[in-house]
Amino acid sequence: MLAGVGEIWRKLDGEERVDELCEGTAVTLPLGVHFQFRNTGRSPLDIVIVTMPPWPGMDEAERVPDHWEVQHPPKA
Repeated sequence: MLAGVGEIWRKLDGEERVDELCEGTAVTLPLGVHFQFRNTGRSPLDIVIVTMPPWPGMDEAERVPDHWEVQHPPKA
C-alpha cells in the first residue's frame, strides 16, 4: 500500500477475516480467495496490485457477493 487507510476482507474455505490497511502494508490473495477492500479514511486509498504469475485475463475472475455495500463518491 502506498497511501491512505482502509480495510481488506478475505474469505477462503469458509474462513473470513478483515485486516487494516495502512501505508507499507502488504497482503496476499491466494488463488480462490474472495476479497474486497475499502477506504476508511478521508484521503485516497492508493494501492498497487501485482499478480505472480501474470494474471491470464478476466476469465480467471469470478464475481462474488460484496462483503461491504459498494459506495460511489458523489459526482462533482
